Amino acid sequence: MTVLIKGVRLYGEGDPVDVLIAEGQITRIEARIGSEAAETEIDATGQVMLPGFVDLHTHLREPGREYAEDIETGSAAAALGGYTAVFAMANTDPVADSPVVTDHVWHRGRQVGLVDVHPVGAVTVGLEGKQLTEMGLMAAGAGQVRMFSDDGICVHDPLIMRRALEYAGGLGVLIAQHAEEPRLTVGAVAHEGPNAAKLGLTGWPRSAEESIVARDAILARDAGARVHICHASTAGTVELLKWAKGQGISISAEVTPHHLMLDDGVLADYDGRNRVNPPLREASDVAALRQALADGVIDCVATDHAPHAEQEKCCEFANARPGMLGLETALSVVVKTMVQPGLLSWRDVARVMSEAPAAIVGLPDQGRPLAVGEPANLTVVDPDAGWTVTGSALASRSDNTPFESMDLPAKVTLTLLRGKVTARDGRSPVA
Repeated sequence: MTVLIKGVRLYGEGDPVDVLIAEGQITRIEARIGSEAAETEIDATGQVMLPGFVDLHTHLREPGREYAEDIETGSAAAALGGYTAVFAMANTDPVADSPVVTDHVWHRGRQVGLVDVHPVGAVTVGLEGKQLTEMGLMAAGAGQVRMFSDDGICVHDPLIMRRALEYAGGLGVLIAQHAEEPRLTVGAVAHEGPNAAKLGLTGWPRSAEESIVARDAILARDAGARVHICHASTAGTVELLKWAKGQGISISAEVTPHHLMLDDGVLADYDGRNRVNPPLREASDVAALRQALADGVIDCVATDHAPHAEQEKCCEFANARPGMLGLETALSVVVKTMVQPGLLSWRDVARVMSEAPAAIVGLPDQGRPLAVGEPANLTVVDPDAGWTVTGSALASRSDNTPFESMDLPAKVTLTLLRGKVTARDGRSPVA
């Protein structure tokens, strides 16, 4: 199928151009291409074309918790959010700690076909932190696992983490760490600070995250391996990342849209939708995270999309399961927090949402330049559109968005995966 996209501005720069796509590739980029060149023509006049987004941190819940999300509904949400590749975390039921599970996730993602679903393998068997998984078997399986994480649980034993990094270094794969010293977070549900004290919520100190970031940077240095920090949330973590990168340590980090947008001031109504791990921090942390993303200290944006059923969120705050939806709102939140204030350009958005995450995990056909001959993994954004978030209208099977009823800028209008339209004007085949 040939698709002609009319009037887009590549990276939001320069004069509008027409882009012709055939056989999964960009074949022509010209000021004007006649309609006869394509079977399908899409008018995107004045809109911004970017490489398709890559999410290093998604929870699709399949297998085991399909009542909250599955690969089909999660893929639809991803496509509608402009994503062409997502990495599905290992804390499923059963845990993705063997090729049986990781290969299932890969094959199911291919079957749905809306986004490339890459399984994340567990670092330890059953996420128990005691015994390393057979990373080599998962890396060599059909799912070709590129990243391993016990996300949701920290690999807190330093010897286990050291061995994991050494093993990963030999395989050429990435270890992604949920940085949380568990002995500092027993019973914790909110950032340790004045708001938590006032609300009577058990506090989660910054040091729980920062102590693990510092430790793992040193372990990665000694192992000659790479480590990736999931959902960085504190100003102290930013300073540690600066130090580690300055030392030549191979460390990368992500920040979530909700940690760029929200602070712990929103907890006053005890709404369970605002409970997340790591917790929403103070406004000073939010400012530090934004600047770190702009400066490249934090490498990329990752959603930590975490669907939960209504009964898991509509309860006492301390009993609510942690996590938030993120795939369909990510781009708009980045625009509101980073583009509109002048911290990022549209080309920078391509860097932090597509190019950098693809490079971190070594995806050869994602995050590619917008040029003739490149794979047509693309997203088109209307920068002038605005929309109001309604959880029940999102493609996810759950509706636990922290941005309910908020007005957000910019809207993804078109997503293509290898030239196939996977979302258009707010609709996908299974949304």
